[in-house]
Amino acid sequence: MARDTLIAAALAGICALAPQAALAQEQPGAGQSRIVVPSPVLTLDWETLYDQSQWGIRVRREIAAASRALNAENNRIADDLVAEERALTDRRPAMDPKAFRLEADAFDTRATEIRAAQKAKAQAIQTQLEQERQAFIQSVVPVLDTMLTERGAVVVLDRRAIIRGLANIDVTEDLVTLIDRDIGDGAGVVAPLVTIDSEGAGADAPAAVPAPTDPSAQ
Repeated sequence: MARDTLIAAALAGICALAPQAALAQEQPGAGQSRIVVPSPVLTLDWETLYDQSQWGIRVRREIAAASRALNAENNRIADDLVAEERALTDRRPAMDPKAFRLEADAFDTRATEIRAAQKAKAQAIQTQLEQERQAFIQSVVPVLDTMLTERGAVVVLDRRAIIRGLANIDVTEDLVTLIDRDIGDGAGVVAPLVTIDSEGAGADAPAAVPAPTDPSAQ
């Protein structure tokens, strides 16, 4: 019974805004500015917000560059290891069997360590991507709270969960503009977790390995 009462009260509050909203939807005449429809509910597409923002564009560019550099580094290392293995094989006939086994075991151990280090770099790039997204959302929330207050709204819903609604209650584009103006591309907010060797340091290059959750999912 209490739940039904709360639902009825909430619906009554929304309905009370209907006349005001209807007036706000009237087409503006020549020279009039765009009218914002008062609504207790706003919608937002987090994916579009991130992808279209300067922050999201920068992250995609940097992650793509890091991935390409890592692939190139992996190829260089693989070529070096193949050459080293071939050289060891060529020297085998003239080597003492025990000496060859020692060198072969050392090579296998080092190759395994290098593969693990390169895998850790790939994982660090993915972690960097996740941390950038989390930092972006944390930076957006205060701006979104201000927008809620200014527009007299009480809740923001994920646009993807809305079956049907008024287009002008969606704040995604307006928020992109505000975030780009007030926050920018977020460069330097998240420290890089890995540095890729773009000059080709070879198979011995060390790995430098040291973490967005959608608030609506919390």
